Amino acid sequence: MEPSSASRGFSQRPPVLKNQFHHDPSIQRMLKLFVPRDIAQTATPEMARLGAEVLEPQIFAWITDAERNPPHVSGSGKNAFGSPNSSPNQLVLSEGWRKLQDFGLEKGFAAQGYEFGRDGWDQYTRVVQYLRVLLWEGSCANTTCPSAMADGAARLLLRHLHLENQEDLGSEQRKVFQNAYAHLTSRDPRTAWTSAQWMTERGGGSDVSQTETLATYYPAPAESDAPLYCDPAEDVPLGPWRIDGSKWFSSATDAAMTILLARTPTSPSKGLSAFYAPTRRYNPSLTVSATGRTGGMELNGVSISRLKNKMGTKSLPTAELELRGMRAWLVGEEGQGVKEIATILTITRVRSAISGLGYLSRGLAIARAFAEVREVGAGRGKRVKLTESALHMRTLADMTVEYHAMMLIAFYTCYVMGLEEHPSSSVRGPPSSPALAAVTPPAELVTPLLRVLTPVLKAYCTKRVVPLLHACMESLGGVGVLENSGTEYVNVARLFRDACVLSIWEGTTDVLSTDLVRALKHPKGGRDSIRALDLIIRNGTGAAGSKGENIVHEWERLRKHVEGDTQDDLLGGARGVLWKLAQILMAVMAIVQIKSEDDAVAKAMCERYLVSNGFMRSHEDVVEPRSARKGLELDQAIVFGHSLADDRAAKL
Repeated sequence: MEPSSASRGFSQRPPVLKNQFHHDPSIQRMLKLFVPRDIAQTATPEMARLGAEVLEPQIFAWITDAERNPPHVSGSGKNAFGSPNSSPNQLVLSEGWRKLQDFGLEKGFAAQGYEFGRDGWDQYTRVVQYLRVLLWEGSCANTTCPSAMADGAARLLLRHLHLENQEDLGSEQRKVFQNAYAHLTSRDPRTAWTSAQWMTERGGGSDVSQTETLATYYPAPAESDAPLYCDPAEDVPLGPWRIDGSKWFSSATDAAMTILLARTPTSPSKGLSAFYAPTRRYNPSLTVSATGRTGGMELNGVSISRLKNKMGTKSLPTAELELRGMRAWLVGEEGQGVKEIATILTITRVRSAISGLGYLSRGLAIARAFAEVREVGAGRGKRVKLTESALHMRTLADMTVEYHAMMLIAFYTCYVMGLEEHPSSSVRGPPSSPALAAVTPPAELVTPLLRVLTPVLKAYCTKRVVPLLHACMESLGGVGVLENSGTEYVNVARLFRDACVLSIWEGTTDVLSTDLVRALKHPKGGRDSIRALDLIIRNGTGAAGSKGENIVHEWERLRKHVEGDTQDDLLGGARGVLWKLAQILMAVMAIVQIKSEDDAVAKAMCERYLVSNGFMRSHEDVVEPRSARKGLELDQAIVFGHSLADDRAAKL
């Protein structure tokens, strides 16, 4: 035996990633459970292509570029002669970030939810849209953050533009909102916009009641005071409100527009108000060339104080901003800003959960690929692949079971979101199965149900994906913790870093737990939310025997606790309330799936989930293979979606 060297001796064969659309079993199960067969068949070819495209070498090269060249601010704010620059603090972005942003815009990861005449999928559009986002997440280098905010902003503006909305926008403001909505829902990178959402300030973080940004009604300024147009080519005027203040944590700093909160001095007691503002405006006197040519775009009263240096999401430009004379349009009524922002938060919170599950889907794909090529000692000189290690496969199977349960609650929430956005008068056909029909709420309970599903989904999933991604890192051994930019497609460390922020922004776990308790105890909507939960839990577990009875029993205990205690008494244990409700809902959806899909692997995953979360009292209730070999094959089937023994037989 010769000694090894840096270039001689054993070299691990690199893992090969497979298209997650085909090889993540949970993605296929979500499509089958929540989408009618004809829609699934129509959507499948494009989703399969997307699954391949996001693994192309060029995509990973752009990711590496975006990570190695994070955004920065150019210039000192002054010119060579000591005078302030007309456009100070310019944000500089890497080519990788811009290319990934363009890819996402072209694929319509925000626009698809608003292309009502394109596919005609009505209430199922969100399920397909967010399955596509999930496929993209592991390769997007955080460009789904501004995409999610664009999605939410489009929904908010559409609500105010809707013909049934009795609000009189006025012809000028309607034109402005229609223009912004058209940009947000475009797939052309040359014209498409992303959006930002500016709420956080130094005084409060998630507590927006401490907002110090002021909005002053200031129509028709003097010609020398401020430019009037966002873009003269589109003849879209800037708003009549002037915004002054600062924002402490603004993601998507490169976005073309923002929705922000500010306080109006004429009605300070009414609460905060919401505003729409483009982030850039046309200035006819701006010097744009060395020859003295004037007329160009500048920031709309925004200056970047500094960019944030974060543990993760390094490619995403996140900044502290100062606003001085930013021109904006009021959205809705004065004092109703938190209510308006809630429309955006519903979408961004759901998409935060989808992002976390997208990272985990990729992390598990890497772990599966590594297990197929890595050999380990099995005693007495024997070596086997990790796929033949009973302990390793059981570990991956347990991780897959929890991931699958979170996928069920996530895409059930997407399904309910679609029901809210497409009322019963325009619903396209019945649910895909009688089991799904049983947990489809009546029209009057859709919104109360979504009101509680959203904080539960976002808080639980974004929290749980972090340790599961860490376990994906661990499954690769020492390689997992490396920043593998040289082999970017196996860089689980990047996924882990980026996932850590998801439980913090768009509401921390404590904020969302408090939000859930307040929703359940609300004097008007709380009863409807509880009634909706009771309906789907009982209907979803019906005819499931002792499994269903145990789930209902746990729900009855939780419901008695929520209804019997005051809101103040519940708040101290709000996390426990949210956690138990999340587990109950995931258990219900696991039952729903095995009712709609007669599959032994799905049944095994359901039973393992119920046992691990206390819904089945004993392992004796679960039918597990008696032989070690059969147990290994079941774990392989859970992890890979099929038996590896069948694969070997097919090759023979």
